[in-house]
Amino acid sequence: MYDTENMAQPGRSTEEGGDQELRARLRTLAHDLSNAVETVLQASYLLNQSNLDPESQKWAKLIDTAGQDAARVNRQIRDLLRAESPE
Repeated sequence: MYDTENMAQPGRSTEEGGDQELRARLRTLAHDLSNAVETVLQASYLLNQSNLDPESQKWAKLIDTAGQDAARVNRQIRDLLRAESPE
């Protein structure tokens, strides 16, 4: 899916656009992660709105919490990319 082995190679020349290429790849990864996390959060919302037994409610809440955490980390990555990008 993604060529993560070549994403951040030490010594890669920024003259060749390596730094910009890395940021572009990270933006793409952050976007794709955001789409996946939003799907999980929407599904967990629907699960939490349904009549679940207590054990299933616990698991649905766990899914929601993990999705919220992943969304928060993804926002931090996007904020860093925005702060690091040349104006």
